Amino acid sequence: MSSSSPINYAKAFGFQSIPAAVIFAVVYLPLFLWFIRQSIKNTTYVYLSLSIFCLMRVVAFVMRAILIASESVGQNLNVLIADEVMFGVGFFALLYSAYTLVLDREIISGATLQLPLKIMRNRRLFRIILIVAVVLGVQGISTSTSSNPKNASTGTDLRRASTIIFLVLTIIQAIQTFLALNAHSGYPPSPRFGDRHGKYILSLISIFLLVRETFLVATISNLSKQNEELFWYPLLALPELLAVVCYSFSGLVPPRSELKARKAENEYSQAAPLYPMQP
Repeated sequence: MSSSSPINYAKAFGFQSIPAAVIFAVVYLPLFLWFIRQSIKNTTYVYLSLSIFCLMRVVAFVMRAILIASESVGQNLNVLIADEVMFGVGFFALLYSAYTLVLDREIISGATLQLPLKIMRNRRLFRIILIVAVVLGVQGISTSTSSNPKNASTGTDLRRASTIIFLVLTIIQAIQTFLALNAHSGYPPSPRFGDRHGKYILSLISIFLLVRETFLVATISNLSKQNEELFWYPLLALPELLAVVCYSFSGLVPPRSELKARKAENEYSQAAPLYPMQP
Protein backbone atom coordinates (compact mmCIF):
# COMPACT_ATOMS: atom_id res chain seq x y z
CA MET A 1 0.00 0.00 0.00
CA SER A 2 1.61 3.27 -1.13
CA SER A 3 0.94 6.73 0.20
CA SER A 4 1.53 9.98 -1.63
CA SER A 5 2.96 13.02 0.13
CA PRO A 6 0.91 16.25 0.10
CA ILE A 7 1.67 18.73 -2.67
CA ASN A 8 3.37 21.94 -1.67
CA TYR A 9 1.56 24.29 -4.05
CA ALA A 10 3.73 27.28 -3.19
CA LYS A 11 6.88 25.47 -4.31
CA ALA A 12 5.08 24.02 -7.33
CA PHE A 13 4.13 27.55 -8.41
CA GLY A 14 7.73 28.75 -8.08
CA PHE A 15 7.55 30.59 -4.74
CA GLN A 16 11.08 30.44 -3.28
CA SER A 17 12.50 33.63 -1.78
CA ILE A 18 11.26 34.65 1.65
CA PRO A 19 13.60 37.71 1.87
CA ALA A 20 12.32 39.11 -1.45
CA ALA A 21 8.69 38.81 -0.35
CA VAL A 22 9.46 40.38 3.04
CA ILE A 23 11.40 43.28 1.47
CA PHE A 24 8.53 44.16 -0.84
CA ALA A 25 6.02 43.95 2.03
CA VAL A 26 8.20 46.22 4.16
CA VAL A 27 8.65 48.76 1.33
CA TYR A 28 4.93 48.87 0.58
CA LEU A 29 3.97 49.46 4.23
CA PRO A 30 5.28 53.07 4.50
CA LEU A 31 3.88 53.80 1.04
CA PHE A 32 0.49 52.62 2.29
CA LEU A 33 0.74 54.89 5.34
CA TRP A 34 1.87 57.84 3.18
CA PHE A 35 -1.04 57.45 0.74
CA ILE A 36 -3.47 57.16 3.67
CA ARG A 37 -2.08 60.47 4.97
CA GLN A 38 -2.46 62.04 1.53
CA SER A 39 -6.01 60.70 1.26
CA ILE A 40 -6.92 62.47 4.48
CA LYS A 41 -5.37 65.76 3.29
CA ASN A 42 -6.63 65.46 -0.30
CA THR A 43 -9.48 62.99 -0.71
CA THR A 44 -9.12 61.96 -4.34
CA TYR A 45 -9.79 58.67 -6.08
CA VAL A 46 -6.10 58.38 -6.98
CA TYR A 47 -4.85 58.46 -3.39
CA LEU A 48 -7.65 56.24 -2.10
CA SER A 49 -7.09 53.59 -4.76
CA LEU A 50 -3.32 53.69 -4.26
CA SER A 51 -3.85 53.21 -0.52
CA ILE A 52 -5.94 50.12 -1.27
CA PHE A 53 -3.37 48.88 -3.77
CA CYS A 54 -0.47 49.22 -1.31
CA LEU A 55 -2.45 47.51 1.46
CA MET A 56 -3.27 44.61 -0.86
CA ARG A 57 0.39 44.31 -1.83
CA VAL A 58 1.50 44.27 1.82
CA VAL A 59 -0.98 41.48 2.57
CA ALA A 60 -0.13 39.58 -0.63
CA PHE A 61 3.63 39.63 -0.04
CA VAL A 62 3.20 38.67 3.62
CA MET A 63 1.03 35.74 2.50
CA ARG A 64 3.64 34.82 -0.09
CA ALA A 65 6.37 34.76 2.57
CA ILE A 66 4.21 32.59 4.85
CA LEU A 67 3.40 30.21 1.98
CA ILE A 68 7.13 29.69 1.43
CA ALA A 69 8.09 29.50 5.11
CA SER A 70 5.33 27.18 6.29
CA GLU A 71 5.09 23.69 4.83
CA SER A 72 1.47 23.26 6.00
CA VAL A 73 0.35 26.63 4.61
CA GLY A 74 2.22 25.96 1.37
CA GLN A 75 0.12 22.81 0.98
CA ASN A 76 -3.11 24.79 1.34
CA LEU A 77 -4.39 25.48 -2.18
CA ASN A 78 -6.99 27.98 -0.96
CA VAL A 79 -4.33 30.21 0.57
CA LEU A 80 -2.34 30.14 -2.66
CA ILE A 81 -5.44 31.05 -4.69
CA ALA A 82 -6.21 33.90 -2.28
CA ASP A 83 -2.66 35.23 -2.69
CA GLU A 84 -2.87 35.06 -6.50
CA VAL A 85 -6.25 36.80 -6.45
CA MET A 86 -4.81 39.61 -4.29
CA PHE A 87 -2.07 40.20 -6.85
CA GLY A 88 -4.52 40.17 -9.76
CA VAL A 89 -7.22 42.37 -8.24
CA GLY A 90 -4.75 44.95 -6.95
CA PHE A 91 -3.66 45.91 -10.46
CA PHE A 92 -7.17 47.27 -11.09
CA ALA A 93 -6.53 50.14 -8.68
CA LEU A 94 -3.06 50.90 -10.05
CA LEU A 95 -4.09 51.02 -13.71
CA TYR A 96 -7.27 53.00 -13.13
CA SER A 97 -5.34 55.50 -11.01
CA ALA A 98 -2.97 56.14 -13.92
CA TYR A 99 -5.87 56.38 -16.38
CA THR A 100 -7.95 58.83 -14.35
CA LEU A 101 -4.95 60.94 -13.33
CA VAL A 102 -4.15 61.75 -16.97
CA LEU A 103 -7.73 62.94 -17.50
CA ASP A 104 -7.70 64.91 -14.23
CA ARG A 105 -4.47 66.65 -15.18
CA GLU A 106 -5.96 67.48 -18.58
CA ILE A 107 -8.77 69.31 -16.77
CA ILE A 108 -6.32 71.11 -14.48
CA SER A 109 -4.04 72.21 -17.33
CA GLY A 110 -6.85 73.41 -19.56
CA ALA A 111 -5.40 71.36 -22.42
CA THR A 112 -7.41 69.03 -24.63
CA LEU A 113 -6.02 65.66 -25.66
CA GLN A 114 -6.75 64.84 -29.28
CA LEU A 115 -7.54 61.18 -28.74
CA PRO A 116 -8.27 59.02 -31.80
CA LEU A 117 -11.56 57.89 -30.24
CA LYS A 118 -13.63 59.85 -27.77
CA ILE A 119 -14.68 56.57 -26.19
CA MET A 120 -11.12 56.19 -24.87
CA ARG A 121 -11.90 58.99 -22.40
CA ASN A 122 -15.03 57.34 -21.03
CA ARG A 123 -14.11 56.64 -17.41
CA ARG A 124 -17.19 54.55 -16.69
CA LEU A 125 -16.63 52.30 -19.70
CA PHE A 126 -12.94 51.93 -18.84
CA ARG A 127 -13.86 50.98 -15.28
CA ILE A 128 -16.47 48.44 -16.44
CA ILE A 129 -13.99 46.74 -18.77
CA LEU A 130 -11.46 46.68 -15.93
CA ILE A 131 -14.02 44.95 -13.70
CA VAL A 132 -14.67 42.39 -16.44
CA ALA A 133 -10.93 41.70 -16.68
CA VAL A 134 -10.69 41.27 -12.90
CA VAL A 135 -13.67 38.90 -12.78
CA LEU A 136 -12.25 36.80 -15.62
CA GLY A 137 -8.87 36.72 -13.89
CA VAL A 138 -10.27 35.70 -10.51
CA GLN A 139 -12.45 33.01 -12.07
CA GLY A 140 -9.52 31.84 -14.15
CA ILE A 141 -7.22 31.55 -11.13
CA SER A 142 -9.82 29.56 -9.20
CA THR A 143 -10.67 27.25 -12.09
CA SER A 144 -7.18 26.68 -13.51
CA THR A 145 -6.13 24.84 -10.34
CA SER A 146 -8.93 22.29 -10.74
CA SER A 147 -8.02 18.60 -10.92
CA ASN A 148 -10.48 18.30 -13.80
CA PRO A 149 -8.48 18.83 -17.02
CA LYS A 150 -11.43 20.44 -18.81
CA ASN A 151 -12.04 22.93 -16.00
CA ALA A 152 -8.32 23.64 -15.72
CA SER A 153 -8.17 24.37 -19.46
CA THR A 154 -11.15 26.72 -19.17
CA GLY A 155 -9.48 28.49 -16.27
CA THR A 156 -6.31 28.97 -18.29
CA ASP A 157 -8.33 30.47 -21.16
CA LEU A 158 -10.06 32.87 -18.75
CA ARG A 159 -6.69 34.00 -17.37
CA ARG A 160 -5.43 34.59 -20.89
CA ALA A 161 -8.50 36.67 -21.76
CA SER A 162 -8.05 38.71 -18.58
CA THR A 163 -4.36 39.31 -19.30
CA ILE A 164 -5.04 40.45 -22.87
CA ILE A 165 -7.79 42.85 -21.75
CA PHE A 166 -5.46 44.35 -19.15
CA LEU A 167 -2.77 44.80 -21.81
CA VAL A 168 -5.21 46.58 -24.17
CA LEU A 169 -6.34 48.91 -21.37
CA THR A 170 -2.72 49.57 -20.40
CA ILE A 171 -1.94 50.51 -24.01
CA ILE A 172 -4.94 52.89 -24.05
CA GLN A 173 -3.66 54.53 -20.88
CA ALA A 174 -0.19 54.83 -22.42
CA ILE A 175 -1.62 56.44 -25.58
CA GLN A 176 -3.38 59.03 -23.44
CA THR A 177 -0.20 59.75 -21.54
CA PHE A 178 2.03 60.16 -24.59
CA LEU A 179 -0.54 62.41 -26.28
CA ALA A 180 -0.47 64.53 -23.13
CA LEU A 181 3.23 65.15 -23.78
CA ASN A 182 2.28 67.24 -26.83
CA ALA A 183 -0.71 68.98 -25.27
CA HIS A 184 -0.20 72.63 -24.42
CA SER A 185 -1.35 73.91 -21.07
CA GLY A 186 -3.71 76.88 -20.94
CA TYR A 187 -2.44 77.92 -17.51
CA PRO A 188 0.89 79.19 -16.10
CA PRO A 189 3.31 76.46 -14.90
CA SER A 190 3.08 75.40 -11.27
CA PRO A 191 6.07 75.66 -8.91
CA ARG A 192 5.40 72.11 -7.66
CA PHE A 193 7.81 69.53 -9.08
CA GLY A 194 5.18 66.89 -9.74
CA ASP A 195 2.98 69.36 -11.57
CA ARG A 196 5.76 70.90 -13.69
CA HIS A 197 7.09 67.49 -14.74
CA GLY A 198 3.80 65.58 -14.51
CA LYS A 199 3.78 64.53 -18.18
CA TYR A 200 7.16 62.86 -17.87
CA ILE A 201 6.35 61.21 -14.53
CA LEU A 202 3.14 59.82 -15.99
CA SER A 203 5.14 58.57 -18.97
CA LEU A 204 7.40 56.65 -16.59
CA ILE A 205 4.35 55.17 -14.89
CA SER A 206 2.97 54.10 -18.28
CA ILE A 207 6.28 52.48 -19.23
CA PHE A 208 6.41 50.54 -15.95
CA LEU A 209 2.84 49.31 -16.43
CA LEU A 210 3.57 48.31 -20.02
CA VAL A 211 6.63 46.34 -18.91
CA ARG A 212 4.47 44.46 -16.40
CA GLU A 213 1.72 43.63 -18.87
CA THR A 214 4.11 42.79 -21.72
CA PHE A 215 5.86 40.28 -19.48
CA LEU A 216 2.55 38.64 -18.57
CA VAL A 217 1.44 38.40 -22.20
CA ALA A 218 4.87 37.14 -23.33
CA THR A 219 4.65 34.30 -20.79
CA ILE A 220 0.92 33.73 -21.18
CA SER A 221 1.44 30.18 -22.43
CA ASN A 222 4.21 29.31 -19.99
CA LEU A 223 3.04 29.81 -16.41
CA SER A 224 6.13 28.12 -14.97
CA LYS A 225 8.29 30.76 -16.68
CA GLN A 226 5.88 33.51 -15.61
CA ASN A 227 6.05 32.46 -11.95
CA GLU A 228 9.83 32.02 -11.95
CA GLU A 229 11.07 34.57 -9.43
CA LEU A 230 14.16 35.39 -11.50
CA PHE A 231 11.75 37.03 -13.98
CA TRP A 232 8.66 37.68 -11.86
CA TYR A 233 10.28 40.13 -9.43
CA PRO A 234 12.19 42.38 -11.88
CA LEU A 235 9.52 42.32 -14.63
CA LEU A 236 6.30 42.39 -12.60
CA ALA A 237 6.79 43.21 -8.93
CA LEU A 238 9.48 45.88 -9.38
CA PRO A 239 7.75 47.85 -12.20
CA GLU A 240 4.60 48.01 -10.06
CA LEU A 241 6.56 49.33 -7.10
CA LEU A 242 8.39 51.94 -9.18
CA ALA A 243 5.09 53.09 -10.67
CA VAL A 244 3.63 53.57 -7.18
CA VAL A 245 6.71 55.49 -6.02
CA CYS A 246 6.22 57.92 -8.93
CA TYR A 247 2.91 59.03 -7.40
CA SER A 248 4.74 60.39 -4.36
CA PHE A 249 6.06 63.45 -6.23
CA SER A 250 4.57 66.61 -4.80
CA GLY A 251 1.93 68.20 -7.00
CA LEU A 252 1.43 65.25 -9.35
CA VAL A 253 -2.09 64.51 -8.09
CA PRO A 254 -4.32 67.60 -8.35
CA PRO A 255 -6.17 68.64 -5.18
CA ARG A 256 -9.86 67.85 -5.29
CA SER A 257 -10.84 71.48 -4.68
CA GLU A 258 -8.67 72.68 -7.57
CA LEU A 259 -10.08 69.99 -9.83
CA LYS A 260 -13.65 71.08 -9.09
CA ALA A 261 -12.78 74.74 -9.65
CA ARG A 262 -11.12 74.02 -13.01
CA LYS A 263 -14.04 71.85 -14.12
CA ALA A 264 -16.44 74.71 -13.41
CA GLU A 265 -14.11 77.19 -15.14
CA ASN A 266 -13.78 74.99 -18.23
CA GLU A 267 -17.54 74.43 -18.43
CA TYR A 268 -18.13 78.17 -18.17
CA SER A 269 -15.58 78.99 -20.88
CA GLN A 270 -17.19 76.42 -23.21
CA ALA A 271 -20.68 77.76 -22.56
CA ALA A 272 -19.73 81.46 -22.78
CA PRO A 273 -19.62 81.66 -26.64
CA LEU A 274 -23.22 80.44 -26.72
CA TYR A 275 -24.35 83.58 -24.93
CA PRO A 276 -22.47 86.53 -26.44
CA MET A 277 -22.81 89.86 -24.75
CA GLN A 278 -25.13 92.28 -26.54
CA PRO A 279 -23.61 95.57 -27.66
